[in-house]
Amino acid sequence: MGDLSVFGRLLVYLGLGLTILGALIWGVSRVFPIGRLPGDILFQKEGVTVYFPIATCILLSILLTLLLNLLRR
Repeated sequence: MGDLSVFGRLLVYLGLGLTILGALIWGVSRVFPIGRLPGDILFQKEGVTVYFPIATCILLSILLTLLLNLLRR
């Protein structure tokens, strides 16, 4: 029975972490226009929209690399 309580606690912590991460991303996206950066490509034609977030992906990759390197030390 003790194993299930550990699993339940883990699920609660994961849920709280995802909630905090979502709120952080939502707050940052209001200040910085993530997803609408120069370098993001948007094609719009008759009823079709194709979006390639190239600059956004590069920026997120750099930020996550820096964050993970700081956490590893």
